[in-house]
Amino acid sequence: MFGGIVAARGVIEAVPTTGRSSFRISTPPGWVELAIGDSLAVNGCCLTVVDNRGGRVEVDVIPETLRRTALKELRAGDPVNLEQALALQGLVGGHLVTGHVDGTGVVAGMRPEGNALWLEVQVPERVVRYCVPQGSIAIDGCSLTLVKVADRADGSGTIEVSLIPHTRAVTVAAGYHPGTVVNLEADTVAKLVERLLGPHLVPRPAPFPESADEVAGR
Repeated sequence: MFGGIVAARGVIEAVPTTGRSSFRISTPPGWVELAIGDSLAVNGCCLTVVDNRGGRVEVDVIPETLRRTALKELRAGDPVNLEQALALQGLVGGHLVTGHVDGTGVVAGMRPEGNALWLEVQVPERVVRYCVPQGSIAIDGCSLTLVKVADRADGSGTIEVSLIPHTRAVTVAAGYHPGTVVNLEADTVAKLVERLLGPHLVPRPAPFPESADEVAGR
């Protein structure tokens, strides 16, 4: 479990290829010591540390993770958001984030307002259904407050969040541009409520997709 408060930015050194099933990531000097088997959120995706030495960590990734998330877009040299798993006695500065990505979105627009930057993201139906103004969403693992939510005729939608300068300074949001693909995690509470109440609603909501293949209709 994570808090959606990005602790550091790392840099991708190597990506999964034929014969290689892990990402190698350089971490900032003096950052936390991670043990083998620890959970690490990389752009909001919970991955397992399989090696840690000399300021570099390796995290395993499986094909399903690459299909479902924007991690497949990463290349050597790309920055990534990093967050260590929460300690139960620690502070939760954002909202509870599982690191289980629900889908990907695409940055549709950006506009400044004073010291803030508005970010508009196109969101698939399986995520926008859980979005409400003043609710929470994790974008690339960063806990953000939803300001505007708009449904579209095809079932998808757009959301808007406003980024403070600190967020842009310490996360990969600094490199966002129209067309950037981002990982999205909806509020877990909303998904649980739908699951509990779904059988009692008419019409019943469509089931939440179990896999990337189901999402794609295969």
